[in-house]
Amino acid sequence: MDSATESRLRVLVVDDEALIRQSLCRGLARRDDIEIAGECESGAQAIAAIRDLLPDLVLLDVQMHDGTGLDVVERVGPEHMPAVVFVTAYDEYAVKAFELSAVDYLLKPFDDERLNRSIDRAKKQIMSARAGDLSTQLRSLLESKAERWPDRLVVRTGEHFDLVPVSTIDWIESANNYVQLHCGTKHFLLGETLTSLAERLNPHKFVRIHRGRIVNLSRITAVHPLFSGTYEIELSGGTRISTGRQYREQIQALLKS
Repeated sequence: MDSATESRLRVLVVDDEALIRQSLCRGLARRDDIEIAGECESGAQAIAAIRDLLPDLVLLDVQMHDGTGLDVVERVGPEHMPAVVFVTAYDEYAVKAFELSAVDYLLKPFDDERLNRSIDRAKKQIMSARAGDLSTQLRSLLESKAERWPDRLVVRTGEHFDLVPVSTIDWIESANNYVQLHCGTKHFLLGETLTSLAERLNPHKFVRIHRGRIVNLSRITAVHPLFSGTYEIELSGGTRISTGRQYREQIQALLKS
């Protein structure tokens, strides 16, 4: 094995969009100093691959259908994570958090030049970082995540991204591995599970009332009890949505407050 081969960086590519993975792999394949260790399309696959393949670097999607890139870091543990470049659509809070933690990120959509800059920065960081530096940065990023709830959600619609202010959401409905955001007369399909999104939203402003529904508390105008022990929630604008029986305590706590 020659010195060039020995110095190649083993990179794991993680993104739930096949086109993004293909674009990343094409860009990486053009470099002699990179070896693609593997590809993953979900957070669960990423966790297993990081533990099994032990890559030097992970290009990690921030928002996937089964969770977030930060969930992956949390599950693997910052102390066991390789270097990370987060791949994200524009989100002001996310970018600010990455910058504060000195963790690199790659904004979608990107070209080869931007990808190469991120890889070069990551390689330099890996070569120069003292033991524990990378885990400290990731731990700092997890702590920043816990300190604040997102102000906007990034929704991919065709070839562009919609930045949806959380304050405009009336209610949210599960659609298999997606969620439908109901914002007045506008509706957006977000590639994330309801459970994952529920964990990211401020619980003082959004409450889960059904296994398939979350409601913005500020939009509730009336609560109508039903004979089955459930309730019908009336929202400003007249929309009515029913609750699930297992969420009765949440509704009762809401009425008491």
